[in-house]
Amino acid sequence: MLTPWQTYNSLLAEKVIKELKNRNIQGFYFSTREEAVSKVLEIIPKNSVVSWGGSATLHETGLIDALKKGDYAIIDPRAGKNAAEMDKLARQALNCDYFLMSANAIAASGELVNMDGIGNRVAAQAYGPRHVIVVAGINKVEQNLDAAVLRAKTVAAPLCVLPYSKDGFSTFEELLDKARDAASHLVITSRSAFKERITVILVGETLGF
Repeated sequence: MLTPWQTYNSLLAEKVIKELKNRNIQGFYFSTREEAVSKVLEIIPKNSVVSWGGSATLHETGLIDALKKGDYAIIDPRAGKNAAEMDKLARQALNCDYFLMSANAIAASGELVNMDGIGNRVAAQAYGPRHVIVVAGINKVEQNLDAAVLRAKTVAAPLCVLPYSKDGFSTFEELLDKARDAASHLVITSRSAFKERITVILVGETLGF
């Protein structure tokens, strides 16, 4: 028998997937990260060129490790030995077959919300890679677009900044200021121009930021 939370998550995911379909975006829901990873590996054909944007979720699910062990041509932007090499790899990733990422927030009405510093992640979502797969925990879903944008700005962006802070922050306002500087690109994907180019995999767990 499902717990109240499991039932809530399942029904919420069902609503989001319906809204995504109306926006030319394909959606799936799985209760566990293991099921979600299996689905992603099922979607991506062997020998595909695969890359990804910075994402705690992709690492937490074990998806990055699974891809590296699979029969894929991997472009890992962070594998560069210096800034110039990483930039070159990030640009190559824009022409990959499958680009993987998470979302900073998802509105129950179907919009995807992402904030980015350099912009390579949101650029790939908007244009370039032939397919984009978004893996996100159900904790990323907010009830409307305004709430999703607020989450991206005041929850996701600050949490993404904290691991790279050497000196820490004395106040929450100081953290928000730094997050605002670091996440200079706010992109709302309200519809995919190409049907099912974007696939969203929702997971019934708390994942990422």
